[in-house]
Amino acid sequence: MAEITLKTLAHSYLKNPTSAEDYAIREMDHVWEQGGAYALLGPSGCGKSTLLNIISGLLQPSSGEVLFDGQRVNDLPPEQRNIAQVFQFPVVYDTMTVFDNLAFPLRNVGIDEEKIRQKVLEVAEVLELTPQLKRKAKNLTADEKQKVSMGRGLVRENVSAILFDEPLTVIDPQLKWKLRRKLKEIHRRFNITMVYVTHDQLEASTFADRIAVMYEGQVVQFGTPRQLFEEPAHTFVGYFIGSPGMNFLDVRARNGQLFSGNDVVPVGQHICNIIANMHSDNIKLGIRPDFIEVHDTPIDGGMEVEVTGAQDLGTYSVLSLRFGDVLLKARIDEDQATPKGKAFIRFPQERIGMYVDEYRVEINHE
Repeated sequence: MAEITLKTLAHSYLKNPTSAEDYAIREMDHVWEQGGAYALLGPSGCGKSTLLNIISGLLQPSSGEVLFDGQRVNDLPPEQRNIAQVFQFPVVYDTMTVFDNLAFPLRNVGIDEEKIRQKVLEVAEVLELTPQLKRKAKNLTADEKQKVSMGRGLVRENVSAILFDEPLTVIDPQLKWKLRRKLKEIHRRFNITMVYVTHDQLEASTFADRIAVMYEGQVVQFGTPRQLFEEPAHTFVGYFIGSPGMNFLDVRARNGQLFSGNDVVPVGQHICNIIANMHSDNIKLGIRPDFIEVHDTPIDGGMEVEVTGAQDLGTYSVLSLRFGDVLLKARIDEDQATPKGKAFIRFPQERIGMYVDEYRVEINHE
């Protein structure tokens, strides 16, 4: 097990990068603490797999350092980093039995056969593979093969970390939940540093204690699932996390009031004053659909909106609302009547986020 540190790390697939856009990984400093369960979350092309391959040694970074427990490992090949990596598609030896697949990494380093047997039986029990130990791997289902891939990482002693690169891609949706739970159980039992790459926020939040959200080659926020939801540090995090994502309004202060387009946004004078003194033309207010108050009649500090649609999702509904030129989403509970034609909404001050040049700026509410 190891603490993994990325120090001024950057990578470009171009020989002579000239701008930030030329980098798949923009310069970053990052730490994965020993024994933690982490997720790298982001859309396709944001740099997740590139970063994982740099950590494992499959790819050499253009600049910066990878440290395991403070020791530089840039020049070490994958086999000397003691990293186990599980890929999107199961990597198994079809002609071998499940037992022999699991035993393979230990036999490669000359471990005693009795110790191999004990370790294989222990891991097979955890992964619920014991009944399949004598079967040829070619006869397994996709999820069983993926569990064998995971098991090959777990049998190794003193493994520095296990890296998962979207390991549930080929798994039947009904089995994904079960395997995510199994991974959590494995982490608790073996206390191994685990980094899980995914584009699925549900997978990330159910597996990881902390999530690194990547956007355009950068980690734009590193926090707990709750922090990402309640206090997204970047507009992309607000948009990407949540279903539906965060609402954003481009705003400007004028004559002591806050405007979105030509419409007044009722906020406290304190927020209005802060925005009036910002030296940027890119200022947004953000609020989650879950936190918007929806009423049938006018309310103090409220805004009139047009109700353009409603999606009934059983225990709650998601309303589509038009405020001037802005489309908003709001969530209401099943016991609240769906307004028709128009509604009146209010943004609780403590739930409003302010974003300047896409990054969150803290508001000290008075």
